[in-house]
Amino acid sequence: MRILLSTIFDYPHEGGLSTHMTTLKNGLEARGHQVDVLSFTELNPIVRKAYAQAPGFIASKFKPGSGQVMNDQNRMKLIQKQLHRLSQEYDVVNTQDVYATLAAESSGIPVVETVHGYYSFEAISRGAIQEGSKEDELIRERERKAYSLAAEVVTVDQRIKDYVYKISQREATSIKNFIDVEDFDPKKLDLSAIKDEFHIPKDKKMLFVPRRMTEKNGVIYPTLAMKKVLTKHPDTILVYAGTGEQMPAIKKEVEKQALHENVLLLGTVPHEKMKYLYGVADIVLVPSIHSYGVEEATSISALEAMGSSSPVIAGAVGGLKEIIHDHQDGLLVEERNTEALSDAIIEILDSPEFGEKLSHNARRKIEEEYSHLSAAQRYEHIYEKAAKGMKTGR
Repeated sequence: MRILLSTIFDYPHEGGLSTHMTTLKNGLEARGHQVDVLSFTELNPIVRKAYAQAPGFIASKFKPGSGQVMNDQNRMKLIQKQLHRLSQEYDVVNTQDVYATLAAESSGIPVVETVHGYYSFEAISRGAIQEGSKEDELIRERERKAYSLAAEVVTVDQRIKDYVYKISQREATSIKNFIDVEDFDPKKLDLSAIKDEFHIPKDKKMLFVPRRMTEKNGVIYPTLAMKKVLTKHPDTILVYAGTGEQMPAIKKEVEKQALHENVLLLGTVPHEKMKYLYGVADIVLVPSIHSYGVEEATSISALEAMGSSSPVIAGAVGGLKEIIHDHQDGLLVEERNTEALSDAIIEILDSPEFGEKLSHNARRKIEEEYSHLSAAQRYEHIYEKAAKGMKTGR
């Protein structure tokens, strides 16, 4: 099949949506399909800046939230023009967000939408719009419309499937997130130089937070947990890979607790480097929380860490509870509970053998249940169903 993956966002970019697209593309191509990507990044940079970035920035200065809506609408219109131009070249378009689906409505290409989260709630969580505002209501209505328009809807976990049905009465198919299992096998990687490359002390135990610094990811809590961890294990460093609106809060806490020697902020790290950082981490932390109704889906960061044979400690929320069996292939801790997070870290650092057991079981689970090739096969069936429905008028 000729498949187009489409999003109004940049590609590649920091975050799970972009990783999902790349991994799905690789899996589909391995199964013999032609796969291309249409994203905001492919558009003319002058047009991007003048039409879909600057106006919204200015609008937000006068009314919070209006800029978010304006920019998304303008991105949608630009993607829509490209989709109409490409309408004869693809058998199906797999949209990755609400506005990409709306852009594809009149393209004539069968549309499969993958729903990665709660679009309006996530805009509230990151501070882009205000809860209960006109912008909030508008985005929720557009969510409902997009789910109704798509020929098929796929969600990355069961809770999002339930959410889609609740707001649109649309039945979706749940296909959990996935990774290229072989790509994250630490036995196949040369890890000898990665700590030097990122200036990570070799004589310290490494706690790794591979997350965008947004509120729902709970990224402040590892820093808050460090004081207790250091009393038991002073040779420990906390390493963050990611950027976002929570960065100032973390820097403030590092300053407050004088943790400059024990917290390292790497900023944005290319995805191809992440597997090496997972490989040298002693523990990976995915401390997600509920935030304005938003929960973690089947976290790609957690799957990558588990596939890298790293012990994982995660917040007991959302899809993380679906993929981690507490004390068998990872540890789950109560969200926002700094004390519980500290204790879980210490439990693994106190017993390397326990950490190895968690890692071994996690790797085996990923191999058996979260392969990108099996996920690509499931998507293939969804695409065929959407294309057949378009031809028969259903």
